[in-house]
Order: sequence, then C-alpha cells, then structure tokens
Amino acid sequence: MTTISSAGVGSGLNIESIVTALMSVEKQPLNNLEKRQNTYESKISALGTLKGALSSLQTAAKALTPATGSTATASLSAYKATLADSTIATATTTSSAVAGSYSLEVTALATSQRYALGKTFAAGDAALDFGTDSSRTLTFTKGSTTTTVTLESSQNTLAAVRDAINKAEPGVSASIVTDTSGKQNLLLTATSGGTANAVTIGGTATFIDAAAPGSPIAASSAFNQTLAASDAAVKIQGVSIATSGNSITNAIDGVNLELTKTGTTTLSVTRDNTDLKSKLDTFINAYNSLNTSLKNLGAYNASTKTAAVLNGDSTLRSIQSQVRNTIGSVPASLSGATYKTLSDIGIAFQTDGSLKIDSAKFDKAASANFSATAAVIGAFGSTMKTTTTNLLASNGVIASRTDGLNSSIKSMGNQIDAFETRLTMIEKTYRAKFTALDTSMTSMTTTSSYLSQQLSLLSSMASN
Repeated sequence: MTTISSAGVGSGLNIESIVTALMSVEKQPLNNLEKRQNTYESKISALGTLKGALSSLQTAAKALTPATGSTATASLSAYKATLADSTIATATTTSSAVAGSYSLEVTALATSQRYALGKTFAAGDAALDFGTDSSRTLTFTKGSTTTTVTLESSQNTLAAVRDAINKAEPGVSASIVTDTSGKQNLLLTATSGGTANAVTIGGTATFIDAAAPGSPIAASSAFNQTLAASDAAVKIQGVSIATSGNSITNAIDGVNLELTKTGTTTLSVTRDNTDLKSKLDTFINAYNSLNTSLKNLGAYNASTKTAAVLNGDSTLRSIQSQVRNTIGSVPASLSGATYKTLSDIGIAFQTDGSLKIDSAKFDKAASANFSATAAVIGAFGSTMKTTTTNLLASNGVIASRTDGLNSSIKSMGNQIDAFETRLTMIEKTYRAKFTALDTSMTSMTTTSSYLSQQLSLLSSMASN
C-alpha cells in the first residue's frame, strides 16, 4: 500500500498515525477472513490425520477378513509342525494342515546322480574336437525338459566346458578334480537328489581320445555314471511313502518335509495362533490410535475454554459414531453363533474407549472352539472393513467435508484479494484527504503569521 512518510510536516498534524489507526479499523474484516481461512486449513489437516488413522484400521481389518469363497476358520487357521528330533528333517506347514501326531522313519536319503568324464586331460589342453565346426552343443535332459549349452571353438578346455555348464544351470553342477599325476577330470553332479532329478547327456559335442585322435567320443557316451539317482525310503505311521528326492510334499495334509538324516522320530502338528494374535494386536492398536485422534481433535478444555480444531464438527462425530457402532454391534452373520461379540473372545472396551485383549481369555476361547472364535474375528473384520472403506470413499464424509472446506478456502481467497485491492484504494483516499488538509492548515498558518506581523507593524506606526 502507498505511504507518504513526510505527510504532516508543514502543519504538525500526525497524518501517518491517523491513517494507520483508520486502516487498522478498515482491516478488521480482512483479518477475520484470514483467521477463518486458517481455521479451515487446520480442519483439513485434522481430517487428513483422521484419514490416515482410518486407513490403518482399514488395512488391519482386511487382514482379519476371510478371503472370498473361504471360511473364517480356513482363512485364519495356521499350524506349526515340530519334530522330536529336528536333525532328521525340517517341516513347514500350509493352511490346509490338520492337527495330529505322526511317526516318521527315514531308512535312506535320496542320492544325487553323478557323472565323470571317461578321459583325463592336462590343464589347458584341448578336450573337445570341433572338426570344421565353429560351435558344438551339450544337452542335459531332465524329465521332459532339455537345456542346451552351446560351446564355441575357443571353449575347448575342461575349464571352459565347466564354466559354460555352470552358467547355463542345466540341472547339474560341474567341477574339475586333479589326480596325483596332474591330469584333470570333469565331474557332473545333479543339483537335486532323487530319480526325478536325474539327467541324460547328449548333444553334438565330441571329446578327444588321446588313444585314438581320429575317433572323438560323442558326449552321450563320453561320461560314465558313477552314482545313480535314488529316492529316499520313508515310512509315516508305518506306511511307505513315495518321495521325490528328499522332499515330501503330499504325504500329510498341509505338511512339507525336507529329509536331512536317517532315523526315527515323531512329527507333531499343532494349531499356531501366533500370526492371528499379531493381526489382532495390529487391529486393536489401529482402533486405539483412531480413538485417540478422535478424542484429541474433538476435545474441549473447560478450564482454559479452548476447543480443539474439530470440536463440534459433524464429520468427526459421524466417524466416531460409525466406527464405535461397528465394534459394539453384533454382525448379522453371528446372530445364532456360539460367540457373538469381541468380548466373548477376550477383546473388550476400556473406560477411555480403547480396546484391550485379554490373552488368557482369548486362548481359552480359541482352544474351546476355534471355529466360533474365527467366525467372530472374521465377521468384525469384514464389517469394519466395510465401514472404513465407506468412510474413506471418494464420496465419503471425509472427502465431502474436505472438498467443502477447500471450496470455502478458495472463495475466501478471492474475497481477500478483492478486499486488499479495496483497502489500497481506501488508504490512498485517506492520505489524499489528509494531505490536502495538511496543505490547507499550512497555508492558514502562513496567512495567520503574515497578518500578525502586519498588525504588529501598524500598531508600532500608530504609537510613533
């Protein structure tokens, strides 16, 4: 805004103070608009906090919601497998496991097929005969899968062949051993044990025979099998089990075994609620975090008469009401169930509105009737997922309220711009008027001084 710092110099009138005081009054509506605008921006930030808390609760609720087409029991069940002698095998489980105890007897482990090249070579000597070709191949067939290793004529040493095989990973690993005379041999070992992982060797590559240089040996007959592949010999509950190497994947429902040693042991499969309780803890923490945000943002301090940014806000009240009703009401799917509420499985409200789990009560309920416990968890997870999803939708209460506040802020911004332009004109007008008054008062002061001088002079002449 334009200022005239020298105004009032002639007359002694403090024009700057007068204009400043007048503009302070004129600016009050502008200050009120800016204050309201800041308040709305604070509300948007607070709604963002609620949105983040709701999103965390939504994620936690989804983790407790049964998958489409699956029951709560199936979705939330987990098991652990324990071996009395863990050196004999390792065990993992899937959701299809069933609690039980099984005897396990391993009388033989699977072996990995091994080959050795029938000829030996000095380090760096040519081992392959390429004839007039620039390249030859080695093929490794496992079941219906064949991997081809292409060798260029420059790759004619055992070291080069070894490196090419290992790079291709055809189901065998290659290594070189050196005998006491310094001669090298190429060994091949199947990367996994069992008959299903056995390979056959072929291809166009031919190996040099020092005893008959003109008659190279084809790859298919150049290697000797030094150890045949075999499967493990296993009995579960006295029943012989078909194996694929040292892995057992379909003998016991939902249990995978990896055999490591021969011997006899016991396998126990038991329900494991560790992951489920972790998901429940995450859900409870997310709910409590939202509950804290709702209380803090809607609070009122009677002693200081200070209201939080969303105190009395209808959006906050709507969120609070819907979320609490979801937790406090019995879902329709549980109307005839054994357990109907979260408190039935040990999850209850505290005096401050937060949730807390009684682990002992939860364990007792789950042990007595896991299906009923899972049904409660799944039902409340599903209803809370629906509630939070609706609240967070693009047409939900948070988005609608935020859009309305942003629209108001934009409108106020336009009003502020227009008001500032008006204030500039008002200040110019005030300064012009008071500057004119200053000029008039200065002129009157000058005239008054002149008249006083003239009257004094006339008085002196009359006296003489």
